[in-house]
Amino acid sequence: MGQVVTIDGPAGAGKSTVARKLAERLGWHFLDTGAMYRAVTLAAIRAGIDLGDEPSRARLVRAVSVELTPDSVRLDGVDVSAAIRSIEVTRATGTLADSPSVRALLREWQRAFARDRNVVTEGRDQGTVVFPDAFRKFFLTASDEQRALRRLEDYRTRGQTVAGDLNAVLREIQDRDARDTARAIAPMRPADDAIVIDSTGLGVEEVVEVLLEAIQKAGAAVPTEAPT
Repeated sequence: MGQVVTIDGPAGAGKSTVARKLAERLGWHFLDTGAMYRAVTLAAIRAGIDLGDEPSRARLVRAVSVELTPDSVRLDGVDVSAAIRSIEVTRATGTLADSPSVRALLREWQRAFARDRNVVTEGRDQGTVVFPDAFRKFFLTASDEQRALRRLEDYRTRGQTVAGDLNAVLREIQDRDARDTARAIAPMRPADDAIVIDSTGLGVEEVVEVLLEAIQKAGAAVPTEAPT
């Protein structure tokens, strides 16, 4: 396995955006675990299964394939990059993420992705469960209000309307936090050796620079400019 940098944290903290930018700067591969969970959630919704039924969830995940490319997410060979970002999928993903069998199977996918390559990966249990021996671990967070604003802006950018707007998204964020931290399997928490970063009020590039400095101090080569 190559070197792995993990970025864990709650919804709306900016993990995916920061991880993608960091991977670009390092010239490494980006592993979007959130996209994996969203893709299997979309598959479950389309199949009409009971999202809370553990045997059904396990059977479905074993039957589908999810492929992450630099510019797309493919479910059974079909590009679902836009479809997995719908409000319906966003709100249902936590239910699939609570499944022990789903988490176990996706953990295998994630480790396979990182085999023989350098990877920046984001999620909620990457540094604690999936890659406990990662080269460098981070836990990215922000205030509830900041995270709700980011999530609402993301919805609006995609042309999606949320009833109740900011207050509804804030409740959604807080409910997801409560589920993720209380989960019996792989609860969301910073790894003991993770660097915790509060991104409230910081731009993406500012956060990336903080991470790059820590990675460089740990001994990894950091390009002065993003690879072309």
